[in-house]
Amino acid sequence: MKKIAISIGDLNGIGIQLALENHEAIKKVIDPLYCIDSTMLKQASELLNISIPSDFKTVKKIAKTFTIEPAKVTKESGVYSFASFLKAVELSKTQEVDGIMTLPIHKKAWELAGVSFKGHTDALREFFFTPAIMMLGSPKMYVALYTEHIPLQEVSQEVQDVQKLSEFLIDFYENIVENLKENEQIGLLGLNPHAGDDGVLGNEEIQINEARDLAHKSIGKKIYTSPLVPDVAFTPNSRKYHRYFVAMYHDQGLAPLKALYFDEGINISLNLPITRTSVDHGTAFDIAYKNVQLNNLSYLNAIGYFVTT
Repeated sequence: MKKIAISIGDLNGIGIQLALENHEAIKKVIDPLYCIDSTMLKQASELLNISIPSDFKTVKKIAKTFTIEPAKVTKESGVYSFASFLKAVELSKTQEVDGIMTLPIHKKAWELAGVSFKGHTDALREFFFTPAIMMLGSPKMYVALYTEHIPLQEVSQEVQDVQKLSEFLIDFYENIVENLKENEQIGLLGLNPHAGDDGVLGNEEIQINEARDLAHKSIGKKIYTSPLVPDVAFTPNSRKYHRYFVAMYHDQGLAPLKALYFDEGINISLNLPITRTSVDHGTAFDIAYKNVQLNNLSYLNAIGYFVTT
């Protein structure tokens, strides 16, 4: 059974409730170590009126304790959630755990705390000096994002960087090749409406094709499709042939993914020396600490990923 460090996320949100409510279920498939100290855990459990399981293993010290303020964005919660994440990474680097699972943080709280990273994936790139790849989805469909948290106006410039895009395509293939079926192709999305209509609606598909050709030369076979028309790439007919897709920008890939598989989707960081998964939802401040029954499918799937890899 793998030992997994679970960073607790923003304690003003729903992460700690997910951890407490689902401990009995996940301990059957992994050995969880929660990156929270006993003082903050006790405070959260009392606010939630959820008892702490006797075998709920925590760490001694994370960061300065603070008063939980349900559904509020605070510097203190940002400091603590980032420290919890750092602890999980440290445990993985020293091989005290077999992987890390991250509960949702609030990006503004990180900013208030002076954290320069926009999210977990950005931080992991710097921690491990490697271009981590963000892939989201479920066993039915996965989407990798070429660009992530950047303004839309900057996407075109990134897409036209043929060398960078080709390296991304090579890295992505090498990280999922063992999961591909024989002759299965990865759906590569175009950027423009109608995939540019032969240049009538944009020329970025020329660079996408060039990057694709470079990647195929390195890989030694044709694994990526020609740039797919984005508005039909995720139709039922297309998904008969493709389980893995590469989107050029954040919403291009995640809007259809969440429309189809919102409740069960997870976030996986590829191209790293460690395995990291996460839920594919946020802190849900609107229901935090309100005695609301949480949908735990994303959380359980994120934990379950360690069992299948």
